[in-house]
Amino acid sequence: MSAVSPAAVVIGTSAGALEALSIILPALPADFRLPVLIVVHVPPDRASVLAELFRKKCRLPVREAEDKEPIKHGTVYFAPPGYHLLVEMDKHLSLSVDEPILYSRPSIDALFESAADAYGPGLIAIVLTGASHDGASGLRTVAEAGGVTIVQNPADAFAPAMPEAALNACPQALVLSLREIANWLVKV
Repeated sequence: MSAVSPAAVVIGTSAGALEALSIILPALPADFRLPVLIVVHVPPDRASVLAELFRKKCRLPVREAEDKEPIKHGTVYFAPPGYHLLVEMDKHLSLSVDEPILYSRPSIDALFESAADAYGPGLIAIVLTGASHDGASGLRTVAEAGGVTIVQNPADAFAPAMPEAALNACPQALVLSLREIANWLVKV
């Protein structure tokens, strides 16, 4: 664990996301103080129901991120479909329609890299199940900034490609099951 107090959590996931996040997010207590910013690869042409679904399951406030809103402690933010979710240096959210990265918008890498710039060693970055390589480069950036890196155990992942790519890029990452990730976060 970094010597700096944790300030934010970023999570990236794709195929199998609903099941994975359903283990982690409801485990977070009502007094969890860190903001949690999440990119899930969702089709850009339809509304996302992720915030609505998790609002019913979680003790923390859950919302779809809005452009230029200040990041609040103890709040879960989902990237809206068709937009990159970025963290500004002044700890506000920013939505971007820049080109997709690794065919994805929202991009996990874009979130992780901007959050690493804003939070440095205070960032906790987590890559969960998914069938692409998105998140691997961003996780390495978080590690280089001194943040904590966690990867879902690929053996337990619905789609192991994303956790495997993340581990190849960031071999020092903690490798944990979904329940272990939830327990680890609760103790932060």
